[in-house]
Amino acid sequence: MAITLNSGFKMPIIGLGVWRMESQQVKDLIHNSIKIGYRHFDCAADYKNEAEVGVALKEAFTSGLVKREDLFITTKLWNSDHGHVIEACKDSLKKLQLDYLDLYLVHFPVATRHTGVGTTDSALGEDGVLDIDTTISLETTWRAMEDLVSMGLVRSIGISNYDIFLTRDCLAYSKIKPAVNQIETHPYFQRDSLIKFCQKHGVCVTAHTPLGGAAANTEWFGTVSCLDDQVLKGLAEKYKKSTAQIALRWGIQRNTVVIPKSSKLERLKENFQVFDFELSKEDMELIRSMDKKYRTNQPARFWGIDLFA
Repeated sequence: MAITLNSGFKMPIIGLGVWRMESQQVKDLIHNSIKIGYRHFDCAADYKNEAEVGVALKEAFTSGLVKREDLFITTKLWNSDHGHVIEACKDSLKKLQLDYLDLYLVHFPVATRHTGVGTTDSALGEDGVLDIDTTISLETTWRAMEDLVSMGLVRSIGISNYDIFLTRDCLAYSKIKPAVNQIETHPYFQRDSLIKFCQKHGVCVTAHTPLGGAAANTEWFGTVSCLDDQVLKGLAEKYKKSTAQIALRWGIQRNTVVIPKSSKLERLKENFQVFDFELSKEDMELIRSMDKKYRTNQPARFWGIDLFA
């Protein structure tokens, strides 16, 4: 299954996120996921493993495991490179060993002090607070993103972690509309208004953290996962699926793209097996009642400031 973006390109509705994948695991995870059926991989300069992903992709292409044109590869511009968009994109392409990206996203709607292309540092001031660059507007960043399309380096461009106001502004000043807004959304953080706004205006929503972060966000941010909720456990028993499969299917039925992360082969298989059942309207409403407006991804822990405040 795929969603047709406003750029005309098709984006597989389920992908694999490579955040926090250990470097030595990347090749096997990428190759195994391709064998399972994944054709969409979500990367970022800030994940610090683009080079390892690139090695895995090159081997997959040269061995005949998959063709480049059959994959959808996303990566993201880091905050410190807003004033160096073209250089940052070329750096990611070099590491990924690709001629073009299917999708390039502005990772966060904030420019920070430049620390060198591709270094993806989050520079803090002496006060321990993120050193935000107030001389670079998001419109300026977007103009450079649009240049990447005309240069043939990127097929579609998009945004990430933008709210309604920032998305509306981007739609207003853009010549090339954002194809995607990648946001945190899961049963505990449903964000219906933002999703409705994006979809109404032709912007596809990708759900990062579609399982509520699970163990990764519990470890990093001390947050609670929706997968332990009794509602999802009850539905898992009813449909004879895992709670993760229920959460992913719910995301798909909202017409959002889901990009779960896993470093375990069995979980990779399980997360992909979500096309052989459908949640009833009543059960979709039941999950809707779970919303706690609970954000699990909390970068303020590292930045000394809550950009979502």
